[in-house]
Amino acid sequence: MIPFDFEYYRPDTMQEATDIFRQLESEGKTPVYYSGGTELISMARVGNVIFDAAIDIKNIPECRVLEYDQDNNLVLGSALTLSEITESNQFPLLGKTAGRIADHTMQCKITLGGNLASTIIYRETVLPLLTAESRAVVASHDGLREYPINEIFNQRLNLEKGSFLVKIVTNRGFAESPYFHIKKTKNEKIDYPLLTTAGIKVGGMLRIPFSGLCSYPFRSMQIENILNDTGSFEERADKIADTVSENILNDTSGSSEYRKFVLKNTIINVLETMKDV
Repeated sequence: MIPFDFEYYRPDTMQEATDIFRQLESEGKTPVYYSGGTELISMARVGNVIFDAAIDIKNIPECRVLEYDQDNNLVLGSALTLSEITESNQFPLLGKTAGRIADHTMQCKITLGGNLASTIIYRETVLPLLTAESRAVVASHDGLREYPINEIFNQRLNLEKGSFLVKIVTNRGFAESPYFHIKKTKNEKIDYPLLTTAGIKVGGMLRIPFSGLCSYPFRSMQIENILNDTGSFEERADKIADTVSENILNDTSGSSEYRKFVLKNTIINVLETMKDV
């Protein structure tokens, strides 16, 4: 049970949602946007976050879309649940990634936008989006704007106050590219990752983002240049591990040295698996 009172709003349009946010702020209140709500509710219950109002965006049609647009781009609404994305199989790599986050019960509650905006460091759904050069459509009081995901997501989803993620747009060619997904955990299949990678091969070149390796998910051109360079698989794995060694996480899930070991094995695995694709 959430130990404080708050107002609840369920707007039907993007404009209504941003207008409510602005109005509440003008009254000195603290509003938050709400879609899946799994993290927001959990944090509120233990007092890690307090708000005066929740604005539920699930009733906004654009936030629930799952379709191809006239330019043959896959459009995924931010309020789609992970299970809906997985079951649609329209973006196989994103579906594979979403299907390894939490258990099925939670996947039916966690939304794409909620995972991307999470305060939990892993935010694994961003990995396929980074590698596919997806675009984020964001609503604010000024209207809609579209941003390359690689620009608006830098360690975390960086949105202006009062704005919210409406949908993600991905070129069909990228969404249907040959892909790989590897998730390494400490104990169970369903657990936070020691390392997750979810990448694609485009024009003979591998793209490889990471989650769990550092304190934020990322894609590195330097790493990809090494990955696609010459040299043995082991040599490339060693070079990549040395490139990120200073930033590798060291926590209760795994030491930095163990994560480095996992990283090397993962790089070799990717190179072996994708060499003839």
